[in-house]
Amino acid sequence: MNNFLLFVDLSIPGLTLSYILLGLIAILIVAITLVRTQMSKNATSGELTAKFADKPKKSPLDGRNKYAPVDVLRKSGTIFNIGLITSLTLTVLAFSWTSFPDEIFIPEDAMEIDEDIEQEPPRTAEPPPPPPPPPPPVIEEVPEEEILEEEEPVFLDQSIDEDEILDVPDEEPVEEEPEVEEVVEEPEEEKIFKVVEDMPRFPGCEGQGKSKKELKECSDAEMLKFIYSNIKYPAVARENGIEGRAILKFMVDQQGNVSKVQVLRDPGGGTGKEAERVVNLMNGMGQKWVPGKQRGKPVKVWFTLPVSFKLQG
Repeated sequence: MNNFLLFVDLSIPGLTLSYILLGLIAILIVAITLVRTQMSKNATSGELTAKFADKPKKSPLDGRNKYAPVDVLRKSGTIFNIGLITSLTLTVLAFSWTSFPDEIFIPEDAMEIDEDIEQEPPRTAEPPPPPPPPPPPVIEEVPEEEILEEEEPVFLDQSIDEDEILDVPDEEPVEEEPEVEEVVEEPEEEKIFKVVEDMPRFPGCEGQGKSKKELKECSDAEMLKFIYSNIKYPAVARENGIEGRAILKFMVDQQGNVSKVQVLRDPGGGTGKEAERVVNLMNGMGQKWVPGKQRGKPVKVWFTLPVSFKLQG
């Protein structure tokens, strides 16, 4: 015998659950009011008084109520069943209470960038080869010079007398060599690329075995969800009906950190600052960006991001 499982979707939003609870409370209040009204009407009836005026009571417990037809305890079973049904209904409603996430509005052209924003084609070609080494020096033969015969040396008489006074020239002062200060070359700042072979990606799509194109589409979708779920339309821009697209530029380093956020275009009304605030939130979301790579090595990359502000309704 096959077993069949019946799955019933009992998810109820919070607003609908509130209306159901208010309806149950209203039904209980109306039922209690009707029962009390009926009991009071029976208790004040003259026929009921005449009927039970001289009737003997079987036990002292029968006298706890003035008249048996208006004894509420006789309906305790019915009241218990009603309470049980109400409790079960409230329990089912409590387990069915579902909190649905707010719908995120993402414009269709959210990732399109205007043509006036400079774009650089990816530099995937290998660098040019180094220049060839210089040719080896040519050794030329030097002709042999004629060796002249040496003349016989002529010796001069250098003997001196004891009384002869010799003129000794003064010693020339020795010039001190100037001290040369060592110049320490500062390291050049590491280059920041505009476009690389593997552009930086927003986290959330790693380890899924997808192609580069699919990873980029998934990464862009996750980034748009993050941006438009955290962005708040500035009050000044909303009151003045300001719409437009803010263009931002930021750097993603080799560790996936976001820094150097710049607003290239600001529609006004605080929209540029709001977009900058949301971009800075990326450093505190728990996961870091996947850094860009050039020839397999992580590098610093500029990332250009458009953020659209559009009033709904």
